[in-house]
Amino acid sequence: MAAQPSAPSPAPARGNPRLPLLALAAAAFGIGTTEFVIMGLLPQLAGDLHVTIPQAGLLVTGYALSVTFGSPFLAVATAHMDRRRALLALMGVFILGNLMCALAPSYWLLMGARVLTALCHGAFFGLGAVVASALVLPGRKAQAMAMMFAGLTLANVLGVPAGTALGEAMGWRSPFFVVVAIGIAAALALAAFLPRTIAVPPMNLKREARSLGSPQVLFAMAISIVASASLFSVFTYIAPILQTVTGLSTHGVTLMLLLFGIGLTCGNFLGGWLADWRLMPSVIGIIAVIIPLLASFALSSHTVVPAALTLFVWGVLAFALVAPLQMRVVSEAAKAPNLASTLNQGAFNFGNAMGAWAGGVALTAGLPYADLPFMGAGIATAGLGLAIASYALERFRAKWIPVRVKKMRHNNTLERLP
Repeated sequence: MAAQPSAPSPAPARGNPRLPLLALAAAAFGIGTTEFVIMGLLPQLAGDLHVTIPQAGLLVTGYALSVTFGSPFLAVATAHMDRRRALLALMGVFILGNLMCALAPSYWLLMGARVLTALCHGAFFGLGAVVASALVLPGRKAQAMAMMFAGLTLANVLGVPAGTALGEAMGWRSPFFVVVAIGIAAALALAAFLPRTIAVPPMNLKREARSLGSPQVLFAMAISIVASASLFSVFTYIAPILQTVTGLSTHGVTLMLLLFGIGLTCGNFLGGWLADWRLMPSVIGIIAVIIPLLASFALSSHTVVPAALTLFVWGVLAFALVAPLQMRVVSEAAKAPNLASTLNQGAFNFGNAMGAWAGGVALTAGLPYADLPFMGAGIATAGLGLAIASYALERFRAKWIPVRVKKMRHNNTLERLP
C-alpha cells in the first residue's frame, strides 16, 4: 500500500486574526468557568445535596473523565464537518449541558449533566487550538494558542470568583444560569468572527491514528496527565483548605481564588512565550520549581499572606505548562493535529480526574487538608522525570540519528563505486 502523504501545513487565514481569537477566548472563558466554579461551591453544594465534600469532589472527577473518554468520540463525530460548524455544534452541547446543571434536582442528575457538558470540552479546546494556530504566521502559533487559553485563565480571574460569590448570595445553581448566557454570547461571537473557510483540513482518521504512536507524543500526553494530577489533587479542595487551615471566610476564599486566577492568566501568556522560545527546557524548569513550591504550601497555608503569595506563584507556574505541552503534542503529531490536540485535552482532564480522586481518597483515609500539598509535590516529581526523559530522547535523536544517516549514505555511495 502506498504511503499516505503528509498533511500540508495550513497557511494562516487572511485578515486580522484578533477577532477570531477573541471569539475562541470568549468560548474558553465560558467552558473554564463551568469547569472550575464548582470547586468554590463544594461546601454549599454538598450541604444542599446531602453528600460529603469528597463525594461532591467526584463531580470534578466525573467531568474530567467525560472529557478524557467522551471528547475523542465527539471529535470523531465532527471529523468531516467544516471546522467552523464543528466549533458551533460543540458550543451547542455546552449550552444544553449547563442548562441541565442549573436545573438538576439531585446529585446524580447533576453528575449526568456535568458529564454531558464535559463532552464538548476536550473536543472544543483540541480543535480550537489547531484553528488558533492556523490563524497566525509561524513563530506565533503557541502565542495564538495561549490567547485562546487566556479565556480559560480569565475564567479563574473573573468567572470563578464571581460565580462563587453569586453562588453564596443566590444559591449554587445561579452560576450555571449565568454560564448558559455566556455560552450563547460566545456562540454568537464565533458565528460572527470565525472565517467562513478555515485553513485546517478535516480530520483524516486513518492518517491521524497512525501518527499518535510517536514516543514524544506519548511523553507529552503523559506529562500533561501528571502535571494536571499534581494540580488537582490539591486545587479541587482549595476551598475547604483555605477555610479550615488558613481560617478564611467564604469572602476570603473568593479573594484567594481571584488571586490564583490572576496567576493563571500571567502564567498562560508566559507559557506561550516560553513555548515559542525553548519548549522542553521551559517545561522542565517550570515543573522543577512547582515541586518545592507545593511542598512549602503545606506550611504557608496556615497563614494568610504566605498562603496568598504561594497561591499566586503556583497559579503562574501551573498554567505556564499548558501552552507548551499543547504545542508539543501538535508539533510532534504534525500529521494528526486535530485528534492529537483533542486527546491531549483529554490527557489534561484525565489528570484532573485522577488528582481529584486521589485527593478525595487521601482525605477519606484521614489525611489532613494541610498535608494535601505534599501529595501534589510527589506527583509533580513524577512529571519532572517524564519531562527529563523526553528531552533526553530528543537530544539523543538530534545528535546521533543525523550521524547514522550520514554514515549510511556514505556506505551506499561506496557500494556504488566501481
